[in-house]
Amino acid sequence: MANEHLEEIVEKRDYRELYGFSEESVEYEEFPKGLSEKVVRLISASKKEPEWMLEKRLTGLRLFHSKPTPMWGADLSRLNYDDFYYYMKPKAKESKDWEGMDRDIKNTFDKLGIPEAERKFFSGAEAQMDSGVVYSHIKKELEDIGVIFIDTDTAIQKYPELVKKYFGTIIPPTDNKFAALNTAVFSGGSFIYVPKGVKVPMPLNAYFRINAKSSGQFERTLIIADEGADVTYIEGCTASMYSEDALHAAVVELVALDNAHIRYVTIQNWYKNVYNLVTQRAHAGKNARVEWIDANIGSKVNMKYPSIFLKGEGSQGEVLSIAIAGEGQIQDSGGKIYHLASNTTSKIISKSVSKGSGVTTFRGLMHIAKNAANVKAHVSCDALLLDANAKTNTFPYNQINRNDAMISHEAKVGKISDEEIFYLMSRGIPEDDAIAMIVLGFIEDLTKVLPMEYSLELRRLIKLDTSGGVG
Repeated sequence: MANEHLEEIVEKRDYRELYGFSEESVEYEEFPKGLSEKVVRLISASKKEPEWMLEKRLTGLRLFHSKPTPMWGADLSRLNYDDFYYYMKPKAKESKDWEGMDRDIKNTFDKLGIPEAERKFFSGAEAQMDSGVVYSHIKKELEDIGVIFIDTDTAIQKYPELVKKYFGTIIPPTDNKFAALNTAVFSGGSFIYVPKGVKVPMPLNAYFRINAKSSGQFERTLIIADEGADVTYIEGCTASMYSEDALHAAVVELVALDNAHIRYVTIQNWYKNVYNLVTQRAHAGKNARVEWIDANIGSKVNMKYPSIFLKGEGSQGEVLSIAIAGEGQIQDSGGKIYHLASNTTSKIISKSVSKGSGVTTFRGLMHIAKNAANVKAHVSCDALLLDANAKTNTFPYNQINRNDAMISHEAKVGKISDEEIFYLMSRGIPEDDAIAMIVLGFIEDLTKVLPMEYSLELRRLIKLDTSGGVG
């Protein structure tokens, strides 16, 4: 985030100094290791949840055990679900005052620059460490006009009818194995409701941090933009450096009612021991617009495909995806858009970069329903290879059930040549900076749609991640 030492640290190219530190003195409310009905009941009891939510959790657990692990993407055969702690909640209470936070937790987020970024760029902010939200704040003027921005656990207690109405309706636990897992063990995440006609002037922000060893993080985010509302939400993710694997399986549900607009931005920078297995989906009403801007830099294995269901006439959807796969990383990403109404428009734009043994894979789905007349859609996926051993895959899938749909698709794969690097180096630019310059030019059309501070952050992360020369 807005850290005054960030440029200096990036120049050292050391993840540990920038993000990989851990606060070992943080005390946790720790539950038994592994996944069981006992653990699920303990999580629900700890949160003092109503019976209806416990039943949802138990349903999720049963479905998780009955569903197979996906075989079509990255290899997940080494995942042992009993190796993780599913609930690691800091004992410190949630604070609405940054200075009043637990000292050790505050130290972590201070290092990451969260408070400064909030003051400069956000209408509200939330910080979650492992299973617990430790800070939540929204500007009073927004609260006064009915905007709700709290963690999902609190929303279940304070706004049960609103949660009941939408929770699991966009992504039911039957959807896939990891959606079922999240339903069973979710903790934290953001709950946002923006009333009719309200336009939130600055983004809302959440920052998710995995600090504990062998832990999982399973936040549940639900954003509802009522008719004519407008909101931008930005999340960042980092983790401490450990040799043991960690698991992140979030669920994100977006509801954009008629004429509403939601922009959802992710800067995913988990450490390279994290399995990032996330389900994200939005429903868009009449003339509504939903944008996913999805940047994936970190993780060991990333499988994430933001989806938009264009259910109302005239609705619009955009998925803009960036994936950077460094040594040993698998970035399996893309997007899905379902045109379920007439006069809808969409685009999926994907940019990926592979380095060393890194593998990027684009998976895209464009679905045009039989009743969806006059659809316009565009898919573009471009890949850049930095090394001879780097790999990229493209799996586009179009389901077109009408003859009047206007669909375009393009894909390109390129490699940085020695001549390009030599040209820049001959003008006094160091090799690492030359590579970063080419990569940043390649993804420029996506970074420019980010808020300025996050665009700068993404550029710094890419410079950090692509250093090391071309093979």
